[in-house]
Amino acid sequence: MTLAPGTTLGPYEVQGALGAGGMGEVWRARDTRLERDVALKVLPAETLADETARARLVREARLASQLNHPHICTIYEVGDAGGRTFIAMELVEGQTLTARVAGGALPVGQVLRYGQQLAQALGHAHSRGVVHRDFKSQNVVVTPEDQVKVLDFGLAKRLTTADVAEATTMSLPSLTEPGVVAGTLAYMAPEQLQGKPADARSDIWALGVVLYEIVTGKRPFQGRTGFELSSAILSHPLTPLPSSVPAPLAAVIDRCLAKEPGARYQRGDEVRAALEAIQAGGVDHALTGRKLGLSRRALLVLTAGLAAAVVVVGALSAGLGLGVLRDRLRSGAATSARHSIAVLPFVNLSGDPDQEFIADGMTDALIADLSRIRALRVTSLTSAMKFKGARQALPEIARALKAKTLLTGSVIREADRVSIRAQLYDAAAEQQLWTESYVREFSSLLVLQGEVARAVAGAVRVRLRPDEETRFARPRQVNSAAYEAYLRGMAHLNKGTLAEAKNGLACFEEAVAEDPADPLAYAGLALAHVEMAHSAEARTDSLVKAKAAAATALKLDDSLAEVYAARAMAEAYLEWNWDAALRDFDRALDVDPSLAVAYFHRAWLHLLFGRMGQAEQDQLRAWELDPFNPEIVAHVGALYSHLGRADEAIAEGLKTLEMAPEFPLGYAFLADSYGRKGMYDEAIAAAKKAGELSPRLRWYLGRVYAAAGRKEEARAVLAELSQAKPSPFGALGRAQVCIALGDMDEAFRWLNYEPHHAWVPWTTVLWGADALRKDPRFPELRRRWNLPPQPASVSH
Repeated sequence: MTLAPGTTLGPYEVQGALGAGGMGEVWRARDTRLERDVALKVLPAETLADETARARLVREARLASQLNHPHICTIYEVGDAGGRTFIAMELVEGQTLTARVAGGALPVGQVLRYGQQLAQALGHAHSRGVVHRDFKSQNVVVTPEDQVKVLDFGLAKRLTTADVAEATTMSLPSLTEPGVVAGTLAYMAPEQLQGKPADARSDIWALGVVLYEIVTGKRPFQGRTGFELSSAILSHPLTPLPSSVPAPLAAVIDRCLAKEPGARYQRGDEVRAALEAIQAGGVDHALTGRKLGLSRRALLVLTAGLAAAVVVVGALSAGLGLGVLRDRLRSGAATSARHSIAVLPFVNLSGDPDQEFIADGMTDALIADLSRIRALRVTSLTSAMKFKGARQALPEIARALKAKTLLTGSVIREADRVSIRAQLYDAAAEQQLWTESYVREFSSLLVLQGEVARAVAGAVRVRLRPDEETRFARPRQVNSAAYEAYLRGMAHLNKGTLAEAKNGLACFEEAVAEDPADPLAYAGLALAHVEMAHSAEARTDSLVKAKAAAATALKLDDSLAEVYAARAMAEAYLEWNWDAALRDFDRALDVDPSLAVAYFHRAWLHLLFGRMGQAEQDQLRAWELDPFNPEIVAHVGALYSHLGRADEAIAEGLKTLEMAPEFPLGYAFLADSYGRKGMYDEAIAAAKKAGELSPRLRWYLGRVYAAAGRKEEARAVLAELSQAKPSPFGALGRAQVCIALGDMDEAFRWLNYEPHHAWVPWTTVLWGADALRKDPRFPELRRRWNLPPQPASVSH
């Protein structure tokens, strides 16, 4: 049917032909009512010969007209004029995606951008009950603004069994003809080829074909005839994507092209979420290999931006503050001789934010497993998680973490199955060393972690010791519900706040209830109770419960390094059994030489006993393993303050606050450092800020006021503290202010408060403790705390 320019259909005046397809001819026309150009699709008479078919098509076109989305071509009207049925729609200028990809594969960043827009369009339609049924590159237009628009929603011809049979017997030339059923064959899902009705999951399959096509320049399934092509779609495995395609993107495409509809993403929104997670993870076409000579895969960086990490990276490269640490580490840290590796946060590609804990849990678990290989030095989780979203190239991240190799990956959770893809990069050589994909039952995750750890060790040519081989070879099946609760608990606990510690504790209790024989559940309990014991809201029985949980965990599995560390903390902070605590810290570090928390706490035991060289060495090792943990960096400053090195202490305090501007303990320690140097105005300002961020740290201000000679203001702070209900942490704070004011009777009353806070024995080395040490009651207090006389070498 030919329409001459000037022909009118209702209010539309035809201006010229735009094209033709299986559902009719398309004309450029002018809407004389609204003075706008439109695309006018005139439906062929044979399509409408059956009144039922016509009514259905018009109904579906009108349903599609309700779609209103920036990436969907809008349908304005469905009408009849002069015996012709037409559909008036938005006139979309641009180039089809088919034409755009004719010159070859598109850059990964562009694929991600287009993919998200296409998935958004499908998601919008699917949520309103509209299925495209003929989604393909030819039905996507790229506008001059580099945005995609999907055409013909709800307008595809419904395929009969005869249609499919005809299409699958077409010869190759016929497959390329526009408008015929066979032209759609390359995008048809297996269920459509089997004569089943298309649904949202069929659109997901077609989206997978389009993504594969634009990222590689060719379609995933090939055939010289329709029969060969349909056979490939139905029964042949997917042709693997090239290594230049980033693993997380490959995982999304693989899932879209699952043969079984139930194994695919179920709606467009799920694909959009997965692609957004990858984009947030930094697969950015602006960071292509053209600059550094890297493949797109090698420039993969992971999830959502972190300004603090960028600040610290810049500071490190400038040599500020931590230069002293670097020099000391170069001169003597034994950990530097081991092969250094960092596990960057795995990306959750499940399309469900509630499954983020699986990705974070896998990151944590792999760090734990790799840390137990003595030939490796593994960056701690806290610092690794700082790069969850940092938009930096892998070599830059590796330099910041002082790691030679980086392990990255993605996770997809589907019911009780988990798909994992992992890659290992040599950052210095800028090349991929190893990659592998796994699909496992959730209950086999521990076994899988061991497989990955052994594969990584092999890739970096590290030979496992016999005991390490034995540990990884152990049967490690888990109760799925218990392990899920454990992973959720660790995800909460690793966030480092009191509220999250409470949430984590509830999850670990749930894990124990699910499987009372699971050592990890008890390990989590022990760690959570230790975290509670160190908080300002320390519960009186936290350390008792921590030790009990640790004992049960070690009875079930004696290879859990973090549990030895948890038990050591209970022995030190609760029982003042320092020798037992040191033995357990040593045991923890024998099992896991990369356990930063064990070095960190052992350093403070050494300080308490006046072993300053060992204290500094352990603290520097903790910092080396966890360089972006503000608590560790703050305590480096605190250690220097105890050693009388005020300038270094202040530098590290400022470094902490660059890293974490709202970290209250950082301000409190900085206040002490300023105070020791007599910089009272600065000390008061820092202490006030600490108290504003955490009112329970208000006592630092009272101590600074007293040291500055502003006794009345110090007593006013003490009066404020006295209004609160007595607690272990409150007693510790009141004791410090009383010592600074010289009120030793009150100081000793609060130092003897029970139950005591975990930090109370360290009063002996805190700033301003001279009056305490001179008091005749002090030796008895030290005996009570099971401490020897303070060595004369300690500087206060």
